[in-house]
Amino acid sequence: MGLIWLLIVGLVAGLLARAIVPGNDSMGILATILLGVVGSFVGGFIGALFSSSNVLDFNTSGFILSIVGAIVALLVYRQVRARA
Repeated sequence: MGLIWLLIVGLVAGLLARAIVPGNDSMGILATILLGVVGSFVGGFIGALFSSSNVLDFNTSGFILSIVGAIVALLVYRQVRARA
């Protein structure tokens, strides 16, 4: 059940990150889920640095940090794609 939640949170975080950051990103649903999952891990590590919570714990602040992490991952993806 944890894998399903990871994919759902990844999809929502990836979609919100793509909606917040302006620009044209031609990526499919799988790439959006991957973006959100990577963002969730980035956000989880950021949250773990500033609190005593576990990286894999799910809470409201963790979800917000997942979106922030997905935005960071999207910006890094754009920079890598622009150089290639």
